[in-house]
Amino acid sequence: MLCMPDEFNRVVLVEDDADFAEVYRLRLEQDGYQVTVAWDGNDGLELVRRTVPDLVYLDLRMPTLDGISLLRALRSDPSTRAIAVVVLSNYDEPELRRQGLELGALDWLVKANVTPAELARRTWDWIRAEEQLAAERAD
Repeated sequence: MLCMPDEFNRVVLVEDDADFAEVYRLRLEQDGYQVTVAWDGNDGLELVRRTVPDLVYLDLRMPTLDGISLLRALRSDPSTRAIAVVVLSNYDEPELRRQGLELGALDWLVKANVTPAELARRTWDWIRAEEQLAAERAD
């Protein structure tokens, strides 16, 4: 059985590149996700706290607050600690990757290596995986 996202699957894309954000936003919306874009780290932090999405895609190099600092802030806040976060960046430096994964990012994707269709497919997988983990923690 093929599962599809429903109207409650909210995604926040924190990305300062308008062209990139638009391509991925359109594909995710086409697949049924509610997508909101934040254009810098501070706006991203505020948006995630306000909307409590199912998944956050997080760029690293952004104005006002970089992605690692944003991820650290999300993990230190009890209201956002459990939100699924995937780093989506052009940077694949080992030290940054280590920091992101240690802070609880589910995965690290290099923009040049992932298509919009692949991102949409993996979005569903990550949301389901996080829901299963949350259910197990509640038991």
